[in-house]
Order: sequence, then structure tokens, then C-alpha cells
Amino acid sequence: MPQPERNEQRLRPAPLLFEPSAAVADPEHFFDLESMDDPKELLGRATELALAFRAATDRAVEFQAVAAAQLADPRRFDRLTTADIAERAEWTEDYARKMVEFGRSLLNQPRS
Repeated sequence: MPQPERNEQRLRPAPLLFEPSAAVADPEHFFDLESMDDPKELLGRATELALAFRAATDRAVEFQAVAAAQLADPRRFDRLTTADIAERAEWTEDYARKMVEFGRSLLNQPRS
């Protein structure tokens, strides 16, 4: 699992092109990379996609952490324990505790 750390330098993700359902059904098809013959072009686009997916993963983890912190907020009448959060997110309880802490740190940061 990714470590809950905030990457201060935001990478601008490459545009993720729409994958038509017919193309998704083909296991060899991946964002049209298989049709590229020029290795320089292939390397460039594959790198863009890798960076985009990493940036998307980082952002999704931040949203997970914020949600975990909100669900664990003791002011909520329906708050969840870290064990409950871990079960819902398929995490270990220790990881859920770290994500709650990370989420609280994100929520307490001043918005720029």
C-alpha cells in the first residue's frame, strides 16, 4: 500500500484518453499504446500515462485519508472506529489509524 505522504510538487497528469468498451474488451489494448510503432513516441506516451496514474493514485489516497478522518471524527454521532474503517477500505487497522492521522493533517492545512 502507498505510504500516506503528501507530495508537495503536483505533477500535471497526461490526459487519459477515453477507452471505448470494445477496446477495453481486448486484453492487449491499453490506451492505444500497442499500436505505436515508434519507440520514442511509445516511451513518451507510456511515461505520460505512468505519471498520470501516479498523480491520480496520490490524489485518490489523499481523498481516502480525508474520508477516513471525517468518518473517525469524534464529533460525529455515527463515527466509525479505525477497525470499522479498516474493514470497509480493506486495510489493516494500523494503516487505517495512519490514514486517519494523515487525513486530519490534510484537513487542518490552510487552503491556498
